[in-house]
Amino acid sequence: MARPLLYGLLPACLLSHGLLAGTVSPPPGTAVLRKTAADDITVTGKVFADGTNEALPGVSIVVEGSIVGTNTDANGEYRIKAPANGTLVFSYVGYAPQRVAVNNRTGINVLLVVDNKTLNEVVVVGYGSQSRKNLSSAITTIKPEELNRGAIADVGQLLQGKIPGLNISASGDPNAPAAVVLRGASTINSSQGPFYVIDGVPGADISIIAPDDVASIDVLKDAAATAIYGNRAANGVIIVTTKRGKKGALTVSYSGYAGVEQVSRRLNMMNASQLRDFLTRNNLAFSPIDDKGADTDWQKAVERNNVISQNHNLSISGGTDHSTYNASINYYEKPGILSGSALSRVIARLSVDQYALNDRLRFSLNVTNSNSNADNTPLRNNVLLQMINHLPVSPVTNPDGSYFENYQNTGYFNPVAMVAHAKDNTKYNNLVGSFNTHVNLPFDLTYDLNLSYQNNTSLHGEAYDSYYTQYNSANFYNNPDPPVVHSILNFGTNGSALRNTYQTTRKVLETFLTWNRAFGDHSVNAVLGYSYQGSVSGDGFQTSSTNFPVDNIGYNNFALSNPYAVSSYRINFGADGIYQETKLISDFARLNYNYKEKYLLQGSIRRDGSSVFGANNQWGYFPAVGVAWRISQEGFMTKQSLFNDLKLRASYGVTGNSSGFNAYTSQFISGSLGTYYYNGVQTAAYGPTQASNPNLKWERTATANLGLDFTILKGRVNGTVEVYQKTTTGMIYSYRVNPVLVPVGSIVANGGDMRNRGVELSLSANLMRVGRFSWTSGLNLAHNTNKIVSLTNPLFVGGDSVRITQPEGAGQTGSTLQILKAGMPLGQFFTLQYAGKNDKGVSQYLDRNGNATTTPVIGADYYYSGNPQPKLLAGWTNTFRYGNLDLNIFIRGVFGNKIFNATRADLFRPSTAQYTNILVDVASETTADVNSYRYSTRFIEDGSYVRLDNATLGYSFPKLGQYVKNLRVYATVNNAFVITKYTGIDPEVNQGGIAPGVDANNFYPKTRTLLLGLNVSF
Repeated sequence: MARPLLYGLLPACLLSHGLLAGTVSPPPGTAVLRKTAADDITVTGKVFADGTNEALPGVSIVVEGSIVGTNTDANGEYRIKAPANGTLVFSYVGYAPQRVAVNNRTGINVLLVVDNKTLNEVVVVGYGSQSRKNLSSAITTIKPEELNRGAIADVGQLLQGKIPGLNISASGDPNAPAAVVLRGASTINSSQGPFYVIDGVPGADISIIAPDDVASIDVLKDAAATAIYGNRAANGVIIVTTKRGKKGALTVSYSGYAGVEQVSRRLNMMNASQLRDFLTRNNLAFSPIDDKGADTDWQKAVERNNVISQNHNLSISGGTDHSTYNASINYYEKPGILSGSALSRVIARLSVDQYALNDRLRFSLNVTNSNSNADNTPLRNNVLLQMINHLPVSPVTNPDGSYFENYQNTGYFNPVAMVAHAKDNTKYNNLVGSFNTHVNLPFDLTYDLNLSYQNNTSLHGEAYDSYYTQYNSANFYNNPDPPVVHSILNFGTNGSALRNTYQTTRKVLETFLTWNRAFGDHSVNAVLGYSYQGSVSGDGFQTSSTNFPVDNIGYNNFALSNPYAVSSYRINFGADGIYQETKLISDFARLNYNYKEKYLLQGSIRRDGSSVFGANNQWGYFPAVGVAWRISQEGFMTKQSLFNDLKLRASYGVTGNSSGFNAYTSQFISGSLGTYYYNGVQTAAYGPTQASNPNLKWERTATANLGLDFTILKGRVNGTVEVYQKTTTGMIYSYRVNPVLVPVGSIVANGGDMRNRGVELSLSANLMRVGRFSWTSGLNLAHNTNKIVSLTNPLFVGGDSVRITQPEGAGQTGSTLQILKAGMPLGQFFTLQYAGKNDKGVSQYLDRNGNATTTPVIGADYYYSGNPQPKLLAGWTNTFRYGNLDLNIFIRGVFGNKIFNATRADLFRPSTAQYTNILVDVASETTADVNSYRYSTRFIEDGSYVRLDNATLGYSFPKLGQYVKNLRVYATVNNAFVITKYTGIDPEVNQGGIAPGVDANNFYPKTRTLLLGLNVSF
């Protein structure tokens, strides 16, 4: 029998009636049969979407308390047998679940409302948690399903492009963590990375967390959120919460993948025929020593064709009425695409919660151990440099199988031989154990006691066999990452080796009392606490040796070496001041006031004492205040239908920075000062090497933040807009001082200021639901402007206009790329201004007066030439679903930044192409141009790019039998393509430290990955 047309259309006016308990009254003409409560009846109906009134296919309907269930068909209709007095549960992705009592009805239509869970979700904050709707600070939360997918072990890369304002850059090196900068660099001293808190343990090493164990990541961005962590929060705080057990039956879960990786891009170097033709056209020729008739691609010779990455995670969880548990073990393996590099890691984790005294008392134990085995490409940056310099006409090996070398060319070494005759390995073990006691006390009080212990142990070894002895007389320099200047290396006699082992331990006690009380329309949450942290780092030793009897000993048996037979050799016991003990003692308090969930106020203060600062300034105070107004709760908003939630936030606070400073930063230190002539003998001299500064104090970062949170169109669109200013004062720097006052001639003191201003936008939306198809999208944008306001101290000399970053390419001695200068951003490029070529085809540059010259003066004829920091960061994710099939596409973009391509400059040498290889782009250059390679604006390029970072196609099988709860298979491609004008290997060069945006023959190639994965739970 055909249904009335009115039933199919179901206009909004009809849906507006009878919506009690989320149901819609049966349309006219639909019979409603009444039966006794004891009988099973057949219930039919239709499910609609709130707002659009569209029928929803694929909605799950289950009889509560049973395994009886069904789904709506393509028309949104369903049929199910249920007890006449039973309850049906309707659930659908993106909508709030509905429980509907049958009440003897045979016709039940349901209207599902979009789930506004983002407003009610719990956000982890310092020493507690809050609902998102009551936040007055800037916090972004990322759930596991939102993290980047792929062969990733580093948490930084998991967040890449996901958090507005979080600038993350990473190379392809499996052993190099990503550089993470939040809302611009805050200082010129430390790593600039955020402070991590893992399951309540402050300062825990992020490498202990397997991505599959993450339950949520909360990024605290403004001072109202971070000031509770005081002196460690200037660079932002990232709180990681891992998965815990739930009461119920045992659940066993497995997730794993295997992926194939290949180099995504190489430099376009000349092959043998191209280079030979170039030399012939320019009346040049190879040296017979080099020209062996080969056609070697040295990049491919050093890089592996492809590598297989894999990850496996097995976890069990469950619990009883008074205890829960979760345990997991993770194995990760990622061979590097560069020969000699690889990473394997095993992480084991256990969390147990035990309840007592009617669940008023909870004991929580967390133990995590991460064990990593990292093989590094020996002298990695040298290998990267040599593989692009080497001539293609030279072979990797001679006819007799030995490695080809030409020691007549200075700084010219076989990169394949370098990897084959050396080994560089580090084994890390990170143990983190924490014990928490949580007590519910009378008068709405709770008490927490957190005890944690962290132990990080490293065992490092390097070995260079007797082959390297040939390099000792050949001016072998290292090739360090900028801004470090290179230095010459010596490989002893008959091989050399180095071995060290160090451990760092950290013991933390944190205890705090929380009062949570509601008084009618008022509610108060107050926290009062104390923290103690004792740290010991560098507890261990180092030694080195040389003169080994055979090559295969390496660093494993120093007893067989004889360094004392080499009179010029000095054993390397490591740098001075490795061993350090520091203490941090803190008091903290926070108060949150809430009136009618409409007006919100938060204030906090932390008092920190640290042993790393001067005796007169070891204590610092870090206050913060935040207010918020939930405009949508006002009476005048009741008649509008656009906003479901609208909140305006403002905050101001001060945080500090103690990272980058050690136990001896403010101390007087004496040490070796070479030798002096006394009584006919050169005698060792000792004296002051570092001046004390009892007035050295905290760097302080003040942040003002204005935010707007909104939810519109019945929860379909959520968004946040943030505007902020972050100012650091009292930056610590080494200043010159009169040696009459301070014999060392320098002193570490406070004196510089740095400012960041920015705007951030994040949007998420349910864009489309048609039939079984849905499309959700999320976009985040961030703009930041960084500026060094000052670098001077009124009491001491210097600090400003310091030229840094000296790659030391051939013929570039003394040339620098960047400058630390008041009024300029960190990393400001400062170099020669390229002015084209003169009539003889020689590159010329502007002198200080703006005139063209072919003989510019280094430093004196430099110009401000570009900013390496991006103007805009963007991340755009889209998820498409059709039934059980899902497709996720993530695109990431960086715009407006400049890159100094020093690699390209060093390869732009037409006049010396018979000695080192050149780029294909150099083919049109003339050999008369002896200036072509000079570091200048010619090699400053646009670093903007758009990258298809990730595309994942997956299929989730419905419940498979009695034991398999869910099964999902998926395929992922990472780094599918990059759209960029940058001519280097990849535009994602390092954005951390004081030398961002420099590509200096040190970029470890990124890879493109295709992987297959499986998730299953029982």
